[in-house]
Amino acid sequence: MKLKRPPRRSAPETIVALIDVVFFLLVFFMLIGRLDATSPFELRPARAVTGTDMPAGGVTLAIAADGALALDGAEADAAAVLDRIAARLESAPDTLVRVNADRAAHLSEVLPLVAGIEALGARDVMLVVTPERE
Repeated sequence: MKLKRPPRRSAPETIVALIDVVFFLLVFFMLIGRLDATSPFELRPARAVTGTDMPAGGVTLAIAADGALALDGAEADAAAVLDRIAARLESAPDTLVRVNADRAAHLSEVLPLVAGIEALGARDVMLVVTPERE
């Protein structure tokens, strides 16, 4: 008895596997690639320092979540705070100004105060940050 062998099929096209690999590489690089603009110059971002004592002296500006202000523990409005800081800077230009803002305080309330303090000539403005408790 003679059995016929099935006819040989030609090898499948290998280009399909290549297309799959190229597609997966494209998706991979789209997921890991950075699409934001890079700075044209070198930047050194600020670094948080923990475990060290705060520098002594200076003044502390506290900003509550509702926007209330206190300078060295005494409540005041923004104009009075800036006036008191200006007076302090006139007598001691190297005065350190610490800004301690509540986490719920709006940035629109914090940034104008910091800009005002810098406009008064403060050389050192420190933002106080407290790490999360676990």
